[in-house]
Amino acid sequence: MKLVILTKSTFFVEEDKILSSLFDEGMDNLHLFKPGSSPMFSERLLTLLPEECHRKITVHEHFYLKGEYRLAGIHLDNPHETIPQGYKGQVSRTCNDLSMLREMKRESPYVFLKNIFDCIEFHEEKSTFTLPQLEEAAANGLIDRKVYALGGMSLENVRLAKELGFGGVVICGDLWNRFDIHSELDFKKLISHFERLRKAID
Repeated sequence: MKLVILTKSTFFVEEDKILSSLFDEGMDNLHLFKPGSSPMFSERLLTLLPEECHRKITVHEHFYLKGEYRLAGIHLDNPHETIPQGYKGQVSRTCNDLSMLREMKRESPYVFLKNIFDCIEFHEEKSTFTLPQLEEAAANGLIDRKVYALGGMSLENVRLAKELGFGGVVICGDLWNRFDIHSELDFKKLISHFERLRKAID
């Protein structure tokens, strides 16, 4: 089972230090997700990270960054978004509808299936699937190694995602909630939690 870390949606002061430490601890798939932000801030963050880590980063916006920093690929959050003209490289996608999942899997190395559980970071984003629906999708071969569970993924829910046959999980709020960006400098709790997540997917 694969472990994807989705960045916090906003930039913060200690972010480059934390991400560098996570790479040191074995993070191998980071998604740079900063919706609506200026590309200048993403560029700055990328320049602060070790160059050898760039090939483990997928970008959700400002797709030119993929070529400029030799990133792993781009990610399309909107199911109806088309690949940029002339782009060559890896494209992963987000899907929120089981009926579109089979087609999306044909077009991408992996697909995020969104809203599995209530989102931890964005409280207005609620689960859109029941457990019987997910079990049926798994039984029909829709959920497999190419589908990664996104939305409310916590240490406890990782185990359920594994039982359902997801090929990976996308962790965001469950990790970033371990560090207060406004008052803390020590991020040991966050790193320890990442280590627990890594053990849970084995």
